[in-house]
Amino acid sequence: ELNHCLPPPAKRREMIEHWYYDVPPVTRTYVTLCFLTTSACALDLVSPLSLYFNARAICTRGQFWRLGTNFLYFGPFGLDLLFHMFFLVRYSRLLEEGSFRMRTADFLYMLLVGAAVMTLAGPLLNVQFFGSSLTFMMVYVWARRNDSVRMSFLGLFQFTAPYLPWVLLSFSVLIGNTYTVDTIGIAVGHVYFFLEDIYPRMPAARGRRLLKTPRVLEMLCNYAFSAPQGGYDFQFDALREDDINAAAAAGDDR
Repeated sequence: ELNHCLPPPAKRREMIEHWYYDVPPVTRTYVTLCFLTTSACALDLVSPLSLYFNARAICTRGQFWRLGTNFLYFGPFGLDLLFHMFFLVRYSRLLEEGSFRMRTADFLYMLLVGAAVMTLAGPLLNVQFFGSSLTFMMVYVWARRNDSVRMSFLGLFQFTAPYLPWVLLSFSVLIGNTYTVDTIGIAVGHVYFFLEDIYPRMPAARGRRLLKTPRVLEMLCNYAFSAPQGGYDFQFDALREDDINAAAAAGDDR
């Protein structure tokens, strides 16, 4: 009887395919790599021991793939995997379609900057996999850029978006995870938000952006994704440009 309620198999495949290709390119590529890597480990095709971040193996044995693979494995199948993968898909997509709309290169550069900072901090923090940290970084940036959005957690209580990372961190700890990995993502997200959204508005900055996307990355994204880069046609970015120009003017007045 349940089968009568479901669309035909061909229609279901079409719906899944439509959803998949409707996801913006950077999010789609990253989520696909995470899913394939985690599935390969679950099927014992690849060992997580060959993927985790190991500074000594990278520097002395030339295992440079670990610089990327440690961001692709989210652990064995279970509640923790579903938790982080759900928020990865949701908030990566919201960012790429929202404040990074028509700015694929800028979004990719944000991820690369965040990954680089986490990698540099890796030897000091004794963390093996940074995928969850990168997810929380995206959650934090989205939450700060949408501070007036009201949200509800499991229908239990309501809060505004800036509290979202801390609510998710608390839930993650409640289901048995350590707070370290997710807190790293929040910290890196805060640094990115300050440098990209707060600092350019300060009079001393005179409108300068410290994290301006390299031109070569914009050219690569133009070629790979066939989408124009560097546009500021989204409302958020238009407002931010006005703030930057005002800050520069204030600096000149001084």
